Amino acid sequence: MAEIRRTALNAVVREIGGKMVEFAGWEMPVQFSGIVDEHNAVRTAVGLFDVSHMGEIEFKGPDAFAAVQRLVCNDVAKMSIGQAMYSGLLYPKGTFVDDLLVHKIAADHYMLCVNAANTDKDFAWVKENASGDVEVLNTSLETSQLALQGPKARMVLEKITTVDLGAIKYYWFTHGSVAGVDDLMIAATGYTGERGFEIYIPNDHAEHIFREIVKAGEEFGIKPVGLGARDTLRLEAGMMLYGNDIDDTTTAFEANLAWVVKMEAGDFIGRDALKRQLEQGLARRLVGFEMVGAGVARHGYEIKSNGAKVGYVTSGTKAPFLNKAIGLGYVPLELIEPGAEFDIMIRDRAVKARVTPTPFYRRPTSKKKAS
Repeated sequence: MAEIRRTALNAVVREIGGKMVEFAGWEMPVQFSGIVDEHNAVRTAVGLFDVSHMGEIEFKGPDAFAAVQRLVCNDVAKMSIGQAMYSGLLYPKGTFVDDLLVHKIAADHYMLCVNAANTDKDFAWVKENASGDVEVLNTSLETSQLALQGPKARMVLEKITTVDLGAIKYYWFTHGSVAGVDDLMIAATGYTGERGFEIYIPNDHAEHIFREIVKAGEEFGIKPVGLGARDTLRLEAGMMLYGNDIDDTTTAFEANLAWVVKMEAGDFIGRDALKRQLEQGLARRLVGFEMVGAGVARHGYEIKSNGAKVGYVTSGTKAPFLNKAIGLGYVPLELIEPGAEFDIMIRDRAVKARVTPTPFYRRPTSKKKAS
């Protein structure tokens, strides 16, 4: 049995009351003050996550672009230096090895942020399929990652950085100093549906920066956030979870992620299979739903229509901020339109659910006054 890994922040997370669980081979905090409390803190103020279990895979060299472009289904050619992009790493059959973020650090340097449970598998896959003059490095165990998320995230981080955070557009990043530590990657990305930042830090500096962010955030009501609220936040925001909503049996088209597939991007792995699926047509698609009857849908529950099983729930919860039961699931195409109804089987009881557009939650945006 593999030894459970611990992040560089394990001690400080335990010190501040993290309730630890094993997740993807790592000991991680599932909650601190409680999932609902932490969730709502991110929606209304600011939360700080240790997400150092996530993986980082770097491509360096003259052929770094060509290697990444062949491996992912989105169009890396459209990226500028300092830009991040959501994409899929696919098998030849068009299904997911993983979903990930691509960061273009330089013309010859890219970094993929991948899911913790898939890091070793992803690294083996990209090493096997990368060709040309490129070095592929797994820097995951050297790197800590903090996610500062919520409407007050910028106000917190501004207190301890020299970087102009307002100049970092959504899904872009820069390098700069945080709490006296230079040359950190600061990305305007996240997994919560809120604006915020993900900061990549050498392990030796992780605890110092964590403590400084907590100190800077006290006046804004900052709270540490565990994996439990991270999951409910991403579900409210309609974001995928590998192993639940997507995996090696699902394609991007089935997962309602057609927007990350750029067929014109060249001969990426999985393209031919996706082209065939487009020509043949889909049999199912992932949809969002909310419960009409009393009950909460959970991963793996059957979806029935007219008494027959037609699909299954991939993710489900009682959404803390929206205060209603929501979920995602695969259903036949005749049930994908908003307003369509089907039954979720909850403890052998059929409970009505209704298809609704996703994301379930959209953060409020400030409207500029007309001049």
